[in-house]
Amino acid sequence: MTRDVTGPQSRPGDGPQPGDVTQPAGGPRTPGGGTRPGNGTRTPGGARAVDRRARPAPWVRTRLRAAPLGALLAAALAFTAVLLAAALPRALDRGADQALRSFLYDRGPGPTSLLATSDAQLGPQTPEGLDAVLAELVSRTGPVFRLAPSGPVHGTQAVRARVLDNPELARPEGVSPKLNLLHLRQPAEHARLVAGRWPTGGTPDGPVPVALSQKAAETLNVRLGTVLETAPDLSGLRPTAEVVGLYAAHDEDDAYWAELPCLTHACSNLTPDTLPKKFWQTAALVGPDGIGLLGPWGGGSQDFWRLPVDTGALRADQLDAVHEEVASYTVGRTASELVRSTGRPDLRIASRLPQLFAQAEARRQAAAPLAAIGPAGVAGVAVVVFCLAGALTADRRRAELRLLLARGGSPTGIVGRLLGEGAVTVLPAAAAATALAVVLLPTPRWAGTLLAATATALLALLAFPVRAAVLLAPPRTPAPRRRLVAELLVLAATAAAVYEVRRRGITPAGQGADALLVAAPLLLALSGGLLLARLQPAAVGVLARAAGWGRGLVGFLGLARAARGTGSRTRPSALPLVALLLAVTTGGFGATVLDAVDSARTRVARQAVGGDVQIAAPAGSGVPEEMSRAGAALPGVRTAVDVWTDDDAFLFGTEQGSTQVTVVIADPVRYAELARTVGRGRFDPALLAPGSPGAGAGPAAGAGTGAGSADTPVPALFSSALARQAPPGGESFRLHLYAGGELRIRGVGVVDGTPAKPDGGGSTIVLPAGPATAALTRSTRPDRWFATGTVDADRLRALVRATAPAGQAEGFQVTASAAVASRLAEDPLQRSAGRQFWGSLVGAAGFALLAVLLTLVRAAPERAAVLARLRTMGLRPRQGLRLILVEALPQAVGAGIGGAVVGLAAVALLGPSVDLSTLVGSPVPTGLRPAVVPVLVQALGLAALVALAVLVEAAVSGRRQITTELRAGDQR
Repeated sequence: MTRDVTGPQSRPGDGPQPGDVTQPAGGPRTPGGGTRPGNGTRTPGGARAVDRRARPAPWVRTRLRAAPLGALLAAALAFTAVLLAAALPRALDRGADQALRSFLYDRGPGPTSLLATSDAQLGPQTPEGLDAVLAELVSRTGPVFRLAPSGPVHGTQAVRARVLDNPELARPEGVSPKLNLLHLRQPAEHARLVAGRWPTGGTPDGPVPVALSQKAAETLNVRLGTVLETAPDLSGLRPTAEVVGLYAAHDEDDAYWAELPCLTHACSNLTPDTLPKKFWQTAALVGPDGIGLLGPWGGGSQDFWRLPVDTGALRADQLDAVHEEVASYTVGRTASELVRSTGRPDLRIASRLPQLFAQAEARRQAAAPLAAIGPAGVAGVAVVVFCLAGALTADRRRAELRLLLARGGSPTGIVGRLLGEGAVTVLPAAAAATALAVVLLPTPRWAGTLLAATATALLALLAFPVRAAVLLAPPRTPAPRRRLVAELLVLAATAAAVYEVRRRGITPAGQGADALLVAAPLLLALSGGLLLARLQPAAVGVLARAAGWGRGLVGFLGLARAARGTGSRTRPSALPLVALLLAVTTGGFGATVLDAVDSARTRVARQAVGGDVQIAAPAGSGVPEEMSRAGAALPGVRTAVDVWTDDDAFLFGTEQGSTQVTVVIADPVRYAELARTVGRGRFDPALLAPGSPGAGAGPAAGAGTGAGSADTPVPALFSSALARQAPPGGESFRLHLYAGGELRIRGVGVVDGTPAKPDGGGSTIVLPAGPATAALTRSTRPDRWFATGTVDADRLRALVRATAPAGQAEGFQVTASAAVASRLAEDPLQRSAGRQFWGSLVGAAGFALLAVLLTLVRAAPERAAVLARLRTMGLRPRQGLRLILVEALPQAVGAGIGGAVVGLAAVALLGPSVDLSTLVGSPVPTGLRPAVVPVLVQALGLAALVALAVLVEAAVSGRRQITTELRAGDQR
């Protein structure tokens, strides 16, 4: 029977043992050198001392005093791992909340509000009635969501605007302006009165007193006291309005004015005609006494209450609850209760928030798998590090553990003592790390933090005791195929995961994070590490035999030891290789994703702009020749092209008879280069050259091409959308431009769009600039100018201001693709994913380096003994350092090469299932292509760090270990 022990115990005949706490003969000694009274001794007063047995020293205190540096390092490792584990869920929560709030904020106050409407009540209409309904609406909000600090906006609005007949009013294209009337509560809190007074009073027979914005009055040529006449309606009524006050909004971007019809300035609208014409429209405010006059003005009136939701207080984890509450408010139980409590059967409540919540959740879930690959890699490397740390500690204390077992200690009791010993160092460090994560990353959610911190602390606490339990367990029957079977199972699981991801793609939005896509790269790295652990000894052995034919012994000895491993192992441990491959694979995969995101974002920005920079002329004008020539001469410009566009042209002869098309006229060679750079509308410029096969045949065609006559078709490129209605290569078509002019064209090719339009242009025709189209472009200048290259946008804007016609500089718009890409990259969801990847990369690299160092430390005693023996044989210190480097570098180099191969394989195998649209900020085709440079940077960088760590470790500790061996002698 075995018995538990509290410390090393001696048996009859044994001398003092290591770890025994002995007492001097005659009793314990006092600090002065004498002995304390023992059994059978009397004190100076004659009293007999109490008979007490000496208690053994506490186990934990003895162990910590025996190895303080080891305890400190264990606490530091636990602190770092728990800090990362506890900080990750909090960083994810903060990133998700910021992404949600930013997404909703960018939508504006209108779409993120609850809008209640009701037809105006019969009888007297008072502001108090509107306030009573508002109170009922506000009382049903919360606690899941609350209203924005800007507060609700409510009032009454006329259903339709009326046309004003005053002859002095501004009419840009001969169309009379329109005026709508509203009543708003507390307008004086959001605007200042510039002239006159706020409207009060008003009778059905007289003009309606109104207050108009100062900007609208200046635009429409309205003055204080003007009586605005209206055109008669079908009933013959001609209500009038008198401008009794002019106001100016404190802030036109204030949520108070959002979604209201042109209250702060006059708006430019177009008539719904075949040839639209511009006209002005604005709105004016009536006082509390004028609410009843809104119905006759607009053929009826409508009460409204807009309740803006405080998007800055929403949390991603509560999105489902908020969605349910808003849905109940619009069409559920809350909506029914509000109809009864307000006494308004026609009360209608609408909001776009449910759709926005669904979009925000889909974005978060789409980015979650890609963002989780990095942390998963860190977790895998950390597990390997803890396993190595446990193995190192077990190797160092193997003799002590077997001695305790031989002296009667039970395995359970010994493991329990080891757990207590580890708890003293690990648990305080874990608690401190968790507290630090909570302080550094404040967020109201705790569950993920506590779960991750607890799991990591348990791993740090159990790594050594579990390894010790394996050492203390009775020896098992050798099973040489056990490891082979386990490795085959890992390979099978990896193949199944990769096949399933490629077969079905990523998990559809709404079904949670795609765990399989996260696990597949890690399984690939694990399989690569296991394969490398089996292949590396043979490869290094071949190198060792080749080095044996050389003159020096350092290379041969180092490579031979690297191939053999340490201790009694016949090959190196797979754990360091797995750690390095996990770090390189996850880093390479993540770097490839970020590189692809940057490239896709640049491509999207170029397609949105039409190049790297664009100058758009104001409507009815063109880009001056001087501006175009000076822009092409700017430093960094590679290609510059003038483009004529017409969005209202018609093509006759299609399957539908006629089709509205966008016509693009440009120099074929430069436009083809622009299309190639942008990645949209690529074509061979020879297709549009005079005399091309599509331009016609025979003498008539050759003679007419230069003149561009109506009888000779001009070669043209059709977009794919237009080619379905007008297949190229067949009959010629008649093209009529909006500005006048007509010519016959024939399709000679199909393009997928045009850089001149952000959406590709739809039904587009590309024509060559030159003699064939000179009749169409002679009377006008190009309305677009595009350029590619590293162009300074600020310098280009200054050039536009300097060369624009007098008074038209503000009408020219300069757009740069770099600014568009920068706006796309400002999404907090993308920034959070990027920060998470780089943080994970640093963490994985740090843990991988620690795994290598632990491996070196684990092999240090044997290596020091070998070097000490070689030192006695004449090995110089510099040669000893070279031997250490040669022994450790095959692992680093092999891991770097293997990690690069596995990283590229992971991208090639899993890339077709990756959708980068969410991280790019715009829809892009699904798929991820392997990129060698990002993967090689990660692999070579980590290999260099490992080599540097090996060099530092050898220089710092190698000499001291060799000196110790030389002094103490070899005791192995």
